[in-house]
Amino acid sequence: MLEKPDVQDQLIIDRLQDEYGLRVSQMTFLPLGADVNTAVYRVVTEDETAYFLKLRKGDFDEITVALPQFLQAQGIQAIIAPLETRAQQRWASLEAFKMILYPFIEGKNGYEVALTDAQWLEFGAALKGIHTVQVPPALAKLIPRETYSGRWREMMRTFQAQIEESAFDDPTAVRLAAFMKDRRGEIERLVRRAEGLGLALQVRSLPMVICHSDMHAGNLLLGENEALYIVDWDNPSFAPKERDLMFIKFPVWNSAREEALFYQGYGETEIDRMALAYYRYERIIQDIAEFCKQLLMTDEGGEDREQSYQYFTGQFLPENEVEIAFKTDRLL
Repeated sequence: MLEKPDVQDQLIIDRLQDEYGLRVSQMTFLPLGADVNTAVYRVVTEDETAYFLKLRKGDFDEITVALPQFLQAQGIQAIIAPLETRAQQRWASLEAFKMILYPFIEGKNGYEVALTDAQWLEFGAALKGIHTVQVPPALAKLIPRETYSGRWREMMRTFQAQIEESAFDDPTAVRLAAFMKDRRGEIERLVRRAEGLGLALQVRSLPMVICHSDMHAGNLLLGENEALYIVDWDNPSFAPKERDLMFIKFPVWNSAREEALFYQGYGETEIDRMALAYYRYERIIQDIAEFCKQLLMTDEGGEDREQSYQYFTGQFLPENEVEIAFKTDRLL
């Protein structure tokens, strides 16, 4: 969220004291991320301890905080677990938001700075640890399982029909509709190939593991002394490991040598090319469907609207997501 939500700072500060016992001396809104339902703040207390506060609006699933806490307890050091309230809850409520509090880690994400060789090795080892962890039944039942649902594909078909039949007043919506008409063939190909691959995968019974499910470079936090953290556990799932591994070199954010370092840390494994292609297609479709929801169904969002438009169109640039997905498919 790029624009500060309509929640008074003092209300947040009072809630932090009530729920977490924090005496806040400073709170700063951080205009970060593409998720228009999530606002984040840097909070500093009177004893100069810094915290990272997330305000999440809309759907909230307990697994998004329970799983990181479990993974950290299993010794996976790349996980930042949420802090508990005085009542030993993993979150608190504030009007339409859930409040989730973490230690503040100074650092930059994997798009902003390049990983060192040691960090590539650590990243691979951490993801392998996540993929091989044994989750207790009570926690496992809370985690969604991959079904290769056509939800996002159907949504994109609806939006494609909408731009052909509707006129838009909002300038950003007008630009997006024009772009989608110009790229109609590519979007239809994305949807068609994802559907075909999904149907094929439904009958193959690939092994399911715990996946982060959004393992792009922006969700790697690189701190001091080469520390590396995997953040933003909003959509974990039981899925084939390729759901996470498809992000390596998608889009190109590491060289072949760095990819080799990642897999040196991860360990020898066989990559299912069909699953890799499917997840690359499906990820693009989900992203652009979400941007359509934001830009075509409402005129709200302020500065987030332009950023979303740039994210949508940027995926179609040379050597970016769409081109890489098509190349992956050609290797089948």
